[in-house]
Formats: sequence, structure tokens, C-alpha cells
Amino acid sequence: MLVLLPPSEGKAAGGSGAPLKPQELSLPALAPARAAVLEELVELCAADELKAREVLGLSEGLRGEVAKNVELRTAAARPAGEIYTGVLYDALGLADLPPRVRERADAALLVFSGLWGAVRVTDRIPSYRCSMGVKLPALGALGAYWRGPMAQALPEAAGDGLVLDLRSSAYASAWKPKGEAAGRTATVRVLHAQTVDGVERRSVVSHFNKATKGRLVRDLLLAGAEPGSPGELVTALRDLGYVVEAEAPVKAGRAWGLDVVVTRIH
Repeated sequence: MLVLLPPSEGKAAGGSGAPLKPQELSLPALAPARAAVLEELVELCAADELKAREVLGLSEGLRGEVAKNVELRTAAARPAGEIYTGVLYDALGLADLPPRVRERADAALLVFSGLWGAVRVTDRIPSYRCSMGVKLPALGALGAYWRGPMAQALPEAAGDGLVLDLRSSAYASAWKPKGEAAGRTATVRVLHAQTVDGVERRSVVSHFNKATKGRLVRDLLLAGAEPGSPGELVTALRDLGYVVEAEAPVKAGRAWGLDVVVTRIH
């Protein structure tokens, strides 16, 4: 099982460890594209703070993020699983997983990034600010920029098992499984069900969508579940107590759509 995750907007500080070693990152086929994005991002942030904040979509209060980007090559790096924070990662709780479960998480989780393309949670990276929605002056929109490199690197990473896609739309734009791999892919939407005047109403949740996805992955890992297909994933989630409605693709080469229905958001 390969689980595709979005990064967090906010990130933990890099601490005092050794700096980034690009050659040690997973998915080495992405190395040239990573180097190009890193170079332009560092140069942009070093040359003109105002322009950098405009390009990165940062307010005056986040000007420190620009300075942080300038030091990316020399800043301390930590495992990506420690750098990414926020609701999804809090619910996932990598730090307190039992050792054997953590090994499974390290092998299964792949985090998408506007700067790095995609990294394993064990890859050591510095804290940075560059979302997939950014449009760099020279390289252009990062979602489109990463499609070519991802098309080369991701099919091998996906292997022949289940692909559980929990990314937001901006990060999903960088790579979409195609052909036979798409038929092994399941995307997840979280719906909040409420009964109003005797009628059930459902709405898409945002903040709690991330928490539910984090708990869902954690529960699968702790249970030792190893679904090999979207259908097996539906069974595994229902066995764990989730209310899941599945929509199998009508045509070949399309991903499955799964709705996880919750009655409480927390």
C-alpha cells in the first residue's frame, strides 16, 4: 500500500541537525527537478523579499518564511515526518507508533511537496515554505512543472499494490495514476452527516477532513491491514468501524471514490 499525503502549510523548525543532503532523498529520479526548484526559490527569496512574499502568497507577518527559504541549503534538516505538523499529522501521530508499525508507515507514506516533489517521512529536509500552488517566475506553476518528473518516478514507487490518495487537489495535480494503476487507486472524501428535521444532510468538511484522514491511516497501520485493492480497503475500513460508501469507476483507468461518513467532527 502506498499512501499519498499532502504536506502541512506550517512546519516545525529544523533544529540543530546536519543540513540537507539532496542526494540522499528518496525517489532519486526527481533530483534534477528538485535542484531547479530549490535554486530558483533560494535566489528569489535572497534577491527581493517583497516579490518573494507576493509569489509565495505570504503576508507581512510571515516575512520570516522568506528568510528561512534563503538558508535552505545550510539549514538544519530533520526527517520529513517531524517537519510536517498540523491537523493530519497530529492525528496520524507518527512519533508514538510502535516500532514495527512505524516501519510500515515509513515504507507506505509519501508526502507531496511544491519544493521536493515527493518525499518519504524518513527523508531529512529543512523547514521551508513553498506550496504546490506557487507559480515561480522562471519554472512556472509548480503543479504543472512536477507532472513530467512525477510521471517518470511515481509509477515505480506505486508498485502493483493499492494507492490510497489523500492529497488535496493542488497536490493531486502533480501526479494522477493512469491506466492499470488508476484502477488500484482510491481517493477519499470525508462527509459530515447531520439529521435536520428528520432529514439527513451531508456536507464536506475541511479542517476535520484532515483529522479524519490522519486517524484513518493510523488505524490501518495499527491494525496491520494490508489491503491490496480499493475493494479490500473498503472492507478493512468497515472492519475498523468506519462508515464507507464506495463508488467503483464506470470506466477502466479511473480511480475509485470513497466517502467516509462521520456524524461527529473532532
